[in-house]
Amino acid sequence: MDKQSEFRQNLATKEWVILSPKRNDRPSDITQKSNEEKTRPEYDPNCPFCHGNEKQTEEPVFCLPSKINWQVRVVPNKFASLDSTCLATRTNVGSFLSAGGFGIAEVVIEHSKHNAHPAIMKNDEISNILITYRQRQIEISKNGNINLITIFRNHGARAGTSLMHPHSQIIATPIVPPHVRYPMERAIAHYDTYGRCVFCEMIEEEIRQKERIISETNNFVAFCPYASRSPYECRIYPKKHTPSFVLITNEEINELAGILRDLLFGLYDHLGNPDYNYIIRSSPIGDEDTRYLHWYMVIVPKITIPAGFEIGSGIYINTVSPEEAASALRYIIAYQ
Repeated sequence: MDKQSEFRQNLATKEWVILSPKRNDRPSDITQKSNEEKTRPEYDPNCPFCHGNEKQTEEPVFCLPSKINWQVRVVPNKFASLDSTCLATRTNVGSFLSAGGFGIAEVVIEHSKHNAHPAIMKNDEISNILITYRQRQIEISKNGNINLITIFRNHGARAGTSLMHPHSQIIATPIVPPHVRYPMERAIAHYDTYGRCVFCEMIEEEIRQKERIISETNNFVAFCPYASRSPYECRIYPKKHTPSFVLITNEEINELAGILRDLLFGLYDHLGNPDYNYIIRSSPIGDEDTRYLHWYMVIVPKITIPAGFEIGSGIYINTVSPEEAASALRYIIAYQ
């Protein structure tokens, strides 16, 4: 019998890791030349995510627009690091703490075509992906054992993906780790001191200074943050104070799709289709109506690798100023 996944906590830092031997079995078609998008066919008979190969995956939990004629398809991850059948019980192992590897892991197959790419998709195709994210977050939030839902996309080998077909992932856990809690605690402290959301203040200041703004709509603003940790880091924030992504409206989704597509195209064109991660940072379950949290998307191109100083100190060295990065992306988006 395969050993089940489990959470383990660092006694000193209270950080959690997941031990997941099953992840070693996942398929991979990534090579060093995975960025050569033009050579990829629309259909790959060996790809489990291509239209026509549906039997190679688990049964879908959600499809848009339909199960037969789908553009977006969500399936349970066959090689998940967590298992919804496990118990979430925490157990002491001497002075250490562990927990059963309970969680929900899903794959969002973003397009039926193998060679689709969000940077060159149509806006309505991006909208369907975002609608799917919202719907799955709403449904998964109903599980009483889940406390945090992380929606993310890994693009390219350096970003951690194993299959080239366009897809993103949703992982839901019973644990809210220190990496998420610490910024929340800082935001609470700011609100308790000044009576304002720190993210709202940051958005207003970025808009006032204008130097790092990439694009702006009625409801959203995209910019390279003042203290960007890596080259061409981009963030998209709703202008209105909104703690959770589940509160986004259909009209706002259409706006977000356009601004997200523009950013991904800008990176694609300017940096030659770089590997990247994007993540939706949303409030933990139960905190959807707080006054101190604000959801956002962050896109991190994998241009540099954190070295010893960054790992040792936690202080990142960024070789491209956010003002320079924003200026380059603004130009490309304006003249695409």
